[in-house]
Amino acid sequence: MVRELNTAVRLLAILTLLTGVAYPLAVTAAARLLFPAAAEGSLVDAVGQPTTQAAAVGSALIGQEFTADRYLWGRLSATAPQPYNAAASGGSNLGPLNPAVAETAQRRLAALGASAPRAGGVPVDLVTASASGLDPHISPAAAEFQVPRIAAARGIAPDAVRTIVARHTSGRQFGLLGEPRVNVLLVNLALDAVR
Repeated sequence: MVRELNTAVRLLAILTLLTGVAYPLAVTAAARLLFPAAAEGSLVDAVGQPTTQAAAVGSALIGQEFTADRYLWGRLSATAPQPYNAAASGGSNLGPLNPAVAETAQRRLAALGASAPRAGGVPVDLVTASASGLDPHISPAAAEFQVPRIAAARGIAPDAVRTIVARHTSGRQFGLLGEPRVNVLLVNLALDAVR
């Protein structure tokens, strides 16, 4: 009995060191060596370039809230109480028939309608949250929907806004996975760079 217990304790200690210390350290070292920007959170500076935490204005992988008419608006955030709170990442777990979901969508529809009245439907990703509640991307259709509002608020031509949006639009991953997407933060930083 004592022999089996001694073996079990030693095995526990060895596996703890391997899986709880050595493996995480190896994965962290490999990530920092092979993907340094991503390992540090994909932080970007005021011109949208990878940077250190000291000069960061945001992350290319975590959404931020923009509400001014001069900016591209992202998806709704499902994190509470503050939007795009990475520490509270996760869906709201509210079903599609929950009144809170409909109320949030109606408020966003009213804001979109007041800031950019135009014919046509509102792209669904502008009135819904992503599964994580932190999505930094919107669809090209959602970006195009906002072009007239941004151009009017900034006093620039709509085609200038479209050019910036096109520069920050990514296609499908490996040509077949996912949908084309626009990074909201990078577009807004590029818009701020236009004088």
